[in-house]
Amino acid sequence: MKLRMVVGRYPGDTGAFLGVEAAKCTGCGTCARFCARGVWQRDGSVFRPALSDQCVECGACWNACPSEAVLFGEPRGGTGVRFTHG
Repeated sequence: MKLRMVVGRYPGDTGAFLGVEAAKCTGCGTCARFCARGVWQRDGSVFRPALSDQCVECGACWNACPSEAVLFGEPRGGTGVRFTHG
């Protein structure tokens, strides 16, 4: 039997833990290509986390960005993604 991963959220406001430094963003879209959850979308000449509520905080976008434009922080204590198996 295979288990599936369930992504839930801890209650509360996570704060702004994901963003982009527009001055560094080249608009290459690497963040969007590496994001398995479809969080990143083009906004003019840069990419922004348009669907941050879908983010599972894996850090793939931050690690992949060649221009180091992705701002990736920590959600506020007690909030953020919660993974369970079922």
